[in-house]
Amino acid sequence: MAELRDEADRVRIFDTTLRDGEQSPGISLNKQEKVEIASQLARLGVDVIEAGFPITSPGDFEAVQAIARDLQGPVICGLARTSKQDIDAAWNAVKDSERPRIHTFIATSDIHIERKLQTTREDVKGQARAAVAQARAYTDDVEFSPEDGSRSDVEFMAEVIQIALDEGATTINVPDTVGYTMPQEYAAMFEELYRLVPDLRNVVVSVHCHDDLGLAVANSFAGLQAGCRQVECAVNGIGERAGNASLEEIVMLMHTRESSVGLWTGVDTREIARTSRLVSRLTGYPVQPNKAIVGRNAFAHEAGIHQDGVLKERTTYEIMDATTIGLDQNQIVLGKHSGRHALRKALEELGFEVEGAALNTAFKRFKELADKKKQVTALDLEAIVSDEMKQAPAAYELESFEVEASSGRAPLAKVQVRQPGGEIDSGSFTGDGPVDAFFSAINAAVGHEAKLKEYHVSAVTGGRDALGEVTVLLELKSRLARGTGVSTDILEASGKAYLRAISNVLTESAAAEAEHHLEEAAKTPTP
Repeated sequence: MAELRDEADRVRIFDTTLRDGEQSPGISLNKQEKVEIASQLARLGVDVIEAGFPITSPGDFEAVQAIARDLQGPVICGLARTSKQDIDAAWNAVKDSERPRIHTFIATSDIHIERKLQTTREDVKGQARAAVAQARAYTDDVEFSPEDGSRSDVEFMAEVIQIALDEGATTINVPDTVGYTMPQEYAAMFEELYRLVPDLRNVVVSVHCHDDLGLAVANSFAGLQAGCRQVECAVNGIGERAGNASLEEIVMLMHTRESSVGLWTGVDTREIARTSRLVSRLTGYPVQPNKAIVGRNAFAHEAGIHQDGVLKERTTYEIMDATTIGLDQNQIVLGKHSGRHALRKALEELGFEVEGAALNTAFKRFKELADKKKQVTALDLEAIVSDEMKQAPAAYELESFEVEASSGRAPLAKVQVRQPGGEIDSGSFTGDGPVDAFFSAINAAVGHEAKLKEYHVSAVTGGRDALGEVTVLLELKSRLARGTGVSTDILEASGKAYLRAISNVLTESAAAEAEHHLEEAAKTPTP
């Protein structure tokens, strides 16, 4: 198949997991986690990584900068509005990349221009012209997006796109920002844009669709069939509101039906399952069981007639081989007698480069786990390494806990929590159940009244000795935050997850407060 492929039919995969995906409610990734996800995206073989929105916070700027400096292979892209400060920040964040891109955008729909921007069409054209020109002065790789393109007047949007092209934009992305369009409408819009703006045939045209009506992948595919050759998507379909087009779905659609659709990507599909697991663990967003491609039921067969058919011939009920997305690459098995060298080699096979103090920490966690489980699998190793990544330096840590529970009286929990400064505080509380009492005791120990919004428990592998993975979503100081924890003890995993969520809220709150003080200071005239 490969030798027959035409480069004109190659679809570029623009991954926005670290930008649009991270804007999902409750997701808060630190720099190390973002770099780890970016590294895995590079192994996956995506063409472009939109690493963040650098102007939004010092933390996001530093993460984008670290990815730009450390990663080789994909284009590293920073998002910017049309303001000079945004574009300066985006360039300063990505400029050290071997392949930097600035992605700038402004809304072109009348509802956004009048209600959100509170300006005029002429001003939008002027802002687009200035922004692309400024970005083009920094780099040859500039992407421009008319935000809310699918609800824009197509003739006006065509004018704005022509301006962006005149100023040197090399990629034009026309997004379905609010997930409103339908496949036939989206395809017709691109056909009209190609007619109105003939120069579009000389650049890469991109799609970016949201899933509010469940049509993100269908709309993206319609755009590709209309001539677009870049698709903007996110791992597990995470993103604003209902999320983005799912990377694994659009990629496997083209991979599975390539002979019919004639489109192909450079993605190594065998890395899909691992990428999905990593993103799920680090974001705290579980993958629904029936999720296409990466859900745990995606290759499961319950009905007897299906099972019988698959046993006789896999293709009777499976249109994809599970091995093509990497589900066969979990054969690593270690035991309690395995040493550091074996652990490091196993981690390297999983894509983790762990040395020095990090290896010592991973080895300690591995030995603790091996004492509780006869066999430690690749999935277990992935879980404990990604769990360590969640531990921020300035965070609360669960020092010890004790929970008394019975059917005859209310459960009582006692905890000791190590504060970010190192001191240890205690708390105790009763509750409706062991977990409720445990979380209330943690609130008492840290001195914050967090409210639990969601609580999920899943097993990393099968068996009674499986690692338990807990994800919590809580609200504190009017902010939502997620936390995850992994342990063979569900209560311990729950406590770790809860404390990490609290730590994420307080870190974000402190950063926002510091940024506010800086903004206020900048407004104050100096003598």
